[in-house]
Order: sequence, then C-alpha cells, then structure tokens
Amino acid sequence: MSQAIDFYFDFSSPYGYLGSQRIDAIGEKHNCAVNWRPYLMGAVFKQLGTSPLVSQPVKGPYSRHDLMRSARLYGIDFNIPDPFPVHTVAACRAFYWVQDSAGDERAKQLAQALYRGYFIDNCNVGDAEVVVKTAAELGLDGEAVAAALQDDAIKARLRTEVDAALEKGVFGAPFFIYGDERFWGCDRIDHLDKWLETGGW
Repeated sequence: MSQAIDFYFDFSSPYGYLGSQRIDAIGEKHNCAVNWRPYLMGAVFKQLGTSPLVSQPVKGPYSRHDLMRSARLYGIDFNIPDPFPVHTVAACRAFYWVQDSAGDERAKQLAQALYRGYFIDNCNVGDAEVVVKTAAELGLDGEAVAAALQDDAIKARLRTEVDAALEKGVFGAPFFIYGDERFWGCDRIDHLDKWLETGGW
C-alpha cells in the first residue's frame, strides 16, 4: 500500500461531512490508506482571527446555497442542522478514545455515525449525551465513553492532535495531506485523485 492520506475534519463542518463521504473511495481506488483525524476548527478561527463561513456576511448565505448544491451534485444526503455550528470537543475526545481502545476502524465508524446524526438526522453532536448515545448504539461501552470525555489523558490527546494539525498548516475542513502536498476543500478531492493517479504535476 502506498503512502497514507491524512484526512482532517471538524464534526461541525458541512464541507468536512461531504468530504468524508468521498475520501475513502479515493483511498481504495489508489490502494492508499486514509487516516481520519478530527480536530477543532475553533482553534484555527482563534489563531487566524476568523469565524465560521456560515456566520460571515455575504459569504454565509452563499455557502448555505453552495452546500445544498454540492450535496446534490455528489448525490449525498445532507441537511443544514439546527443548531449550527456547534462545539465538537466531546465528539473529538470520544473519537480518540475509541481509536486508542478499539482501533482505527471503530473510531471511523463512530465518526461516520456522528456525521450522519448531525447532517442527516439533526442530532446535536455538540451535546456530550448525544455523543455517548451514538457510541452506545454502535455497541461501544457508553459508560466508558462518558468517563473518557472527562479523562485528563484524552483531553491532552486532543490538544496534541489539534496542535499537530496547526503545525502542519491545517486551516479548514476537509483538509487532506499526502506526503508534502496539501489539499483544502471538498472540491479539491478531485485534484487529490488526479495527483495520486499521475504522481503530481
């Protein structure tokens, strides 16, 4: 298997959700592993002095329209949830606890379930109880997940992941890194696909 793709996303990012529905197929196409890496875009907003796209004048209404249009183009079920956006600290902590205790595949299953819950079923994944319930519905130990959300080691793990993402220049979602090449945005998945196919340009 060739070098892996690092896939950075925020559970509150709609473009991240759209990207999550496409990236594994790209990895499979090129026999390339995909490392799912949730992080907190709030740290980016703080660092850059920016705000979520949907809350910005002019850009906000456009982005909502574009999200629905993009979902239709890709054939992906999607709704803009309410509330939106939300803080996703609990979701990220749960992901990394599951990854450490049950492996990458189970963590990815949780991420996919949380994304579906938020952008299809309008479940508020900013609520720790919703995160725990989602994990339990996947057969994970809900009580252990709830405890992990308050565990100092998991809190530190998430801070380390966020710091590492920022150090790598990650500033949005979805964000893909393959080797030294970085691709930002759902619309750049096609560029990544072509890069993997050709070896770059």
